[in-house]
Amino acid sequence: MIEYAIYYAYVAISLGLLLNLWRLFKGPGSVDRVLAVDTMVINIIALIIVYGIQTGSTMYFEAALLLAMFGFISTVAYCKFILRGDVIE
Repeated sequence: MIEYAIYYAYVAISLGLLLNLWRLFKGPGSVDRVLAVDTMVINIIALIIVYGIQTGSTMYFEAALLLAMFGFISTVAYCKFILRGDVIE
């Protein structure tokens, strides 16, 4: 039964990634593109976690945590660049 839930999660998250790609290319402004990339990072983290559940390995959860930290820092840096034009003051 859990296999069906895992496959459903793969399909749902992949559909979310495709819709984020559409917003990334069609986005009217840079803010929409930043939000699309941030949401794509969240979806990729979800894919890594679902794969970790499927395999039963804790290594994937640690990789997801590292990717979450990297995604947060990159989003903050890009938003600061949009607001001020410079990341390092």
